[in-house]
Amino acid sequence: MRAKTVLPAVAMTAVSMVLTLAVVMMWLGSAVPWLVALVVGLGIDGGWLATLAYERRLAAQGDHNRVVTAIGWSFGLLASGVLVSHAVTVEDSAGAWLAVAWLPIAAKALWLVHGLWERTALTTHALDAIQGIQQEARDEAAVARARLRAEAATEETRLTAVTAAGARVARVQAKTAHTLSGAWATLEAARKGEGTGKALTSVTAPVTPGVTARWELPVWGPSEQVPALDAAAPTLTDAALDQLVDAIRTSEDPALSYRDMATRFRASGHSASEVRLRAAWKRVA
Repeated sequence: MRAKTVLPAVAMTAVSMVLTLAVVMMWLGSAVPWLVALVVGLGIDGGWLATLAYERRLAAQGDHNRVVTAIGWSFGLLASGVLVSHAVTVEDSAGAWLAVAWLPIAAKALWLVHGLWERTALTTHALDAIQGIQQEARDEAAVARARLRAEAATEETRLTAVTAAGARVARVQAKTAHTLSGAWATLEAARKGEGTGKALTSVTAPVTPGVTARWELPVWGPSEQVPALDAAAPTLTDAALDQLVDAIRTSEDPALSYRDMATRFRASGHSASEVRLRAAWKRVA
């Protein structure tokens, strides 16, 4: 993977250096001695290579220097400027020279991309671990979605069944209520009918003469009053409580303790507050 990013940068850098040197030789060769033009071209390329090498060393150390980066971009812009100037001044093939004038800037940009890749590159083991974590997260999410959908479907089925059962019960209750209301209306009509009183009178007249018979509809449910609860037992006076406590305490030899006395006192059906019972114990003990 490293070669995929570094080889294009190296190739474009080499092409840019060759073009820059060639343009400087052709452009300045007619004005100055060719040796001077060669020195100028090599100076531009050498400065670019020097700053690039220093940037690469800093990147390998995990460091960065803005001054060095600015100088490197300056050499790249200078090389592109040389190519553009040559393309403008020549009479033939100006378009071709302009077409390759961007190569120094592109080479610098490729080195920047390669540096970014190096700072974010991961080993195969780390990539496998990340992929495993992502796959596990996707699996858990899929299982959770399936569980939620299944629970939702189950709840929907349950609610549908409950609703249907409730509707059936409501229909049965409504039908029963309608039937009962009809029967009750029939009984009420029979009770209030003109022939009902005469029929009852003809039946009951020999038994209870002079009494108008009346037919009342039955009353559903209990009609007798529920007897009230018995009144609470009367509260013992202090004297009676003292006598009772003393009798229980001295019922055995040796005398009972307060705890045993209180237990027997309540077991025999008597009641008194803890404060009164303890006060009575102190008075008789």
